[in-house]
Formats: sequence, C-alpha cells, structure tokens
Amino acid sequence: MSRSDLREEHNPIVEGVKTIVYALLIALVIRTFLFQPFNIPSSSMVNTLLIGDFLFVSKYSYGYSKHSLPFSPGLFSGRIFEAAPERGDVAVFKLPSDNSTDYIKRVIGLPGDRIQMIEGVLYINGEPVKLERIEDYVETNSQGEPIRSVPRYLETLPNGVTHQVLDEQVNGPYDNTGVYVVPDGHYFMMGDNRDNSTDSRVPGPRGVGFVPAENLVGRAEIIFFSTDGSARFWEVWKWPFAIRFSRIATTVD
Repeated sequence: MSRSDLREEHNPIVEGVKTIVYALLIALVIRTFLFQPFNIPSSSMVNTLLIGDFLFVSKYSYGYSKHSLPFSPGLFSGRIFEAAPERGDVAVFKLPSDNSTDYIKRVIGLPGDRIQMIEGVLYINGEPVKLERIEDYVETNSQGEPIRSVPRYLETLPNGVTHQVLDEQVNGPYDNTGVYVVPDGHYFMMGDNRDNSTDSRVPGPRGVGFVPAENLVGRAEIIFFSTDGSARFWEVWKWPFAIRFSRIATTVD
C-alpha cells in the first residue's frame, strides 16, 4: 500500500464525512421504521397533551404506509404489516384534505361505528359513554399563575379505556351533531379538549372528516421533553424555569 493510499484511508475529513453519513442513515431508519418525534402546537388535546410537549410516536404500531416515509412519496398504496388501532389510542395522522399536515387526536370511532354528540355527551353505536365529573382543569400562564378553570370529566370508552376530556362551553359548536357512520377502512378522531378541537366532527377540507387507515402515521407513546414556552431558544438561562420536568418521561394515555 502506498503512502498516498494510507493518507486517504486515514484522512480525518473523509472519516468525519463517513461518520455523519452513517449517523444520518441510522437516524433515517429509526425515524421511518421505529420512532418519530413530534411536538404539540395546539390545545386540542389538553389536558392529555399540552402546547410545548415533545413526544415520540411509534411508527410500527399500525404498520407502514407511504406516509411513514419522509415527504410521503407515492411508492405504494395501502399499508404493509397493517395493525388496526384500538379505540382510545392517541394517534398522529396526515390530514386527509392535503395528505401532508400532521394532526394528533384520539381514535374514537372504528369502521362501521355510529358516532354522535348529544348535549356534549359522546354516543357510540347508540349508547352514551360513561362520564364522571372530576376536579376542574386549571389553566395557567407562563408564570404558573391560574387564568381560569375548565370543567373536566373522566370518559370511559366501550372497551374500558379511560381518559380525561374538557368541556369549555355548554352547548358548544360540536356538542350536538348528526350521526356519523364510519366507512370501512376509516377512523373517527376527536380531541380531548372537545370544544376547542377541529376533528372528525368537522368534514374536510375545513375540518378533518373520516381518516383513512393509510393516513395513520403512528401511536403517541411517551413525552420526552416539555416546555411552557416562556423561554426563547436562545434564552438559555431561562430554560431551567421553562421546562415542565413533571411531564418528561410520562406515557401518553
């Protein structure tokens, strides 16, 4: 082996580039097939998820579609290794009206279900779900000071999954609806903050409508970071006070 070959083999620049390429490939594989990070930009899932939460979504939970890949290339249709979501899952999906915007909601209706809201109560296949009044949710500002209290309930779905929902308004805009019949291969999604969520109760393109199985991206699993938004990215000295340490490493139920 010549000296030039040795210099090329041990060139630190070449080795650095290789390391970066390998790291990017590993990150791409993890993001595509295992876990993808998402952040919460809206209050539609309060108090399960708060603005500023960062969470991991398991990509393998429902199998893989074109939306599992970056930029959703049309390489194939349908799902590979498909597994149906369970009622009550918190899932990320692509908005059906544009197939590119990420939404996160709770799976409420399965294919064939009849879904309706009557006076703020969720009905599934003609039966009201169980609602139990619990303590109010107290909304706070970035300084931790209370702003207002919102009525909060424990909702139990037919399969026994329980979660908390908020009811900000009496006779809110989506508290009384017609009957939605979920088509085959689709799901009915709702936010836990019932009066502040654009979801399957609102048909597209203005809303969400029924979500095709192909549009599912994955199931929300765990919150790995959370900030209340009181510190800008460059205000390093404020980060310890902006981080919601109590939410880190909590599972999404």
